[in-house]
Formats: sequence, structure tokens, C-alpha cells
Amino acid sequence: MTDRPALAPLRGATLYFDCYAGIAGDMTLAALIDLGVPEQAVRDALSRLALPGWEMKVYPTRKGAMAATKVDVLEVQGQKSPHEPGARPAHLHERNQDHPSPGSLPEERQPMATHAHAPHAPHPHPHPHPHPHPSGEAHSHRVAAGPDLHQAGHGGHGHTHYGEIRALIQRSTLDADVMARALQIFDRIAEVEAALHGVSVAEVTFHEVGAIDSIIDIVGVAAALSWLQPKRVVARPVPLGSGMVKTAHGLLPVPAPATLALLMGAPVEHGGPRCELTTPTGAAILATTVSEYGPLPAMRILGVGHGAGTRELDDRPNLLRVVAGQERSRGDRTPAEFSESGDSGDSGEHCVVLETNIDDMNPQLYEPLLAGLLADGARDVWLTPVQMKKGRPGVVVSVLCDPARRDLLSDRLLRESTSLGVRAHAVKRTMLAREIVTVATEFGPVAVKLGRDPTSGELWNIAPEYESCGEKARAHNVPIKRIYAAALAAFHHPAASPPVEKPPIST
Repeated sequence: MTDRPALAPLRGATLYFDCYAGIAGDMTLAALIDLGVPEQAVRDALSRLALPGWEMKVYPTRKGAMAATKVDVLEVQGQKSPHEPGARPAHLHERNQDHPSPGSLPEERQPMATHAHAPHAPHPHPHPHPHPHPSGEAHSHRVAAGPDLHQAGHGGHGHTHYGEIRALIQRSTLDADVMARALQIFDRIAEVEAALHGVSVAEVTFHEVGAIDSIIDIVGVAAALSWLQPKRVVARPVPLGSGMVKTAHGLLPVPAPATLALLMGAPVEHGGPRCELTTPTGAAILATTVSEYGPLPAMRILGVGHGAGTRELDDRPNLLRVVAGQERSRGDRTPAEFSESGDSGDSGEHCVVLETNIDDMNPQLYEPLLAGLLADGARDVWLTPVQMKKGRPGVVVSVLCDPARRDLLSDRLLRESTSLGVRAHAVKRTMLAREIVTVATEFGPVAVKLGRDPTSGELWNIAPEYESCGEKARAHNVPIKRIYAAALAAFHHPAASPPVEKPPIST
């Protein structure tokens, strides 16, 4: 791994995804570990999944002249957990970016048979509904899902229902923040696939993205980001590659349809190597974590991580570079710098507010409109009652979003409301450094969100997470305010509460 400064400053830093060779799930996980995320923190999170039949290998490698970290997921033969004595790793399975376009490499790696590590054989799967198998990762054979995931033959490929992957993650003992991040990535993929195939999200069935190594990649990345708690994530324009790619549906043009849909609103670059540079999993990670696309922000560099892909590229090292840095706060700039920049001194995050006035829409239509805006990546959505011309009562729909999502969200506003126009204005928002910790209460573990001064690290806000409180309130049939109060008390007086593992608080 590359040399790096002390780990503590990395937490709460700004991350820059310099994906000059594209991005995939395994490359992202490797880059974050190379950056400085403790490997054990990732392994501890993955061990909370009830998913046997795999082992993760993390090791140093080189791409051209560059040192980097590589992450591989290996199949473990037999029924034992990969951490039990006697578990024996078998083959190294195909990873992201492995399948070249026809003619791009002299010889393709031979695909391996899909094996299900379950105590029973996969049962035949009836077909009462359509199966919109996604374009998914560009690999037809990957580590099959474990006993908690349904694997059935379909056209020569195993497939996994989206609901089963979601249930696997929800049944786990993952920390609330890790679980939420992982579900957000899988939810985004499922939403895109449902739209591409014209079915509901519940009907989506994954081919390659349902395999164990993709689950490990996504949950591992969620765990690494949860450990880092970045202030924000920025990325350069995303290279896609060119040519054709092998999928469960045969050959498709690069970029795959799911990759294009996931990167809607993001700047992309087509061309270059005749292969898939950015996979759907990589695109989904960008879609759910990146707040802005552009050049490297002005910041003090704290660390750099390099995550290696599998393929050897002729024109560039096949690496994802992640840079962590501390952006300068208001107190770091001189009055002369404020004057020269024409800035008021607010170093907040650049966002856009979209607004439209509506006075003729069925109120029942607001709920799906707001849900769709949030699903498309809006930071916040709210309704304001107003009195419009001719004395009509109306509603202002307001959307806070990243600049890269302005057009996508404007289109949804116009398509799904009765408005004839949308106005937009740029804003800056100043954010506290946020993190999620878990506290032990008499009702069980509850997630609590902390807000800190990004400069001094002083704790300014403490708020139990509503969904976590609501889950415990329903389970114990008590008012949610009791859970809320118990969580606050447990945070302030942990000695009086049942012990629970709580991650260190970043400063």
C-alpha cells in the first residue's frame, strides 16, 4: 500500500474520485482500503452478513509503474464459513472489467460454472412474471449467492431477486449507516433496471449483480465510506470505454444501458480502449455518493489511494485513484482572498434550488412526485402553500439538488406535475460534519446522527434517527418519543445503558 499520513485526519475529509481509467466495485473498495480505511473495519462489517461461501483477498499489486491495492473475492468450497478452520479457497472468480470486447485481447479468460453454496439444491423457478435481467456487470459467471439468496437456472445463468438481496442486507447486523448506504446503491440499480425493462422494482431479477462478489463489493464500499464519513465526494468526468461487452443478454454496446441510466446528469467521456471501463456497479456508487463533478477541489491533500482493476490497458494504468483532502474553511482565507474572489466568505457546498408554482394538480399526485424526485438524487424536496393570482391557493414545489442533477430533476418536475415551467437559482449550503453512531437502549440498538463543527470538531447537534426509532417503537409497541428519549439518554450516559460497540467519533 502507498505511504500515507496518520489515519485520523482522513475521517470527515473531502474525497475526489479520479476515475481516469473508469470505475468498478472492486476498484473502489481497493482504493478506499489503500487510502487508509482499516481493512479490519471492512471485514468486520462483511462478517455481519449471513452470506457463506466466499473469502476476500486484499494484497499489493502493480499496474504499470504504479503500486496499488487489489481486492479479489474467492469462492470457498464446502459449507463452512470462510473464517472457519478447514475452509479451502478454490478458484479466483471473474471480477469487474474482466470481459474484453471482441478482438480487444488475444484470449478471453474461460468462464467458470456457477456454484450455489447452499445446504439444498436450487429449486426450479416458476415464471409467473417477467424477468428483466439487468445488463449488470459484464460477466456471465460469478460466485453464486449463498443459502439466503434464491438462485435458479434461467437461460444458462443464475439469477437473484432484488427483494432477496435487500432482505439479506436488512436481516444483517450491519450498522445503520452501512446498511443505509448499501441499500441505497442496490436500490438505485434496481430502479434503473425496472425503468429499462418496463416493470416494477419488485419484479427486477439480477443476473451478475446478484452474485456474491458484487454484494461484497457494494457492502464493503458502504462500510469504508461509513468509516470515512466524507464531508463530500467529488469526481472527474467518467470515462466509459468503447466497443461491445458480454452480458447475460449477449453482446451489448459500451456503455451498457444500465451504466448510461445510472450516470444520467453526470459528465461522461466515450471512446478510448475497446472495453468497458465503467461498470454498472461503479456507476451506481458514483450516482449515490458523488455530489459534484469537475476538477480536483482546492484542498490540503491528506492521502491518496489506488485501487487496481483486473485488465491491463495499453494507454493508461487500470487504476482508480481516490484523493482525500481538507478543503479550506472560512477561517483559512485572508480578507484579500475573499475580495479577489468576489466571495462573501461562505465556503459552503454549491447546490441548485429548482422551484415551480402549481395551482391545478390533484393533491394525491404530490406524493409520487416527491418520491420520484428523491429517487433521482434530490438532496431535499419540500412543499410550501401560497396564494396565487386570482386568489387561488397553490403550492410551491422546491427541490435542492447538485448542479449535475439539475436537468434530470427539472425534466421529472415537468413530466410528472401540471407545471409548464421550472425556475432555478444557485445556492451555497454550509454543512456540519456528520456521522452515525449506534447506542444501546433498553429497546435495542438505535442509530444516532451527530453534527460537528467541521473546523474544530466540536459536537453541536445530536439527533436519534427517525427510521431507527420508528422500527423499535413498532417492535415494542411504545410511543416513538420514548425511543427517542432513550437514545438521547444512552448517548449522554452510556455507562447506564447496555454495552454496545460504538465506532470512534471523528474529530
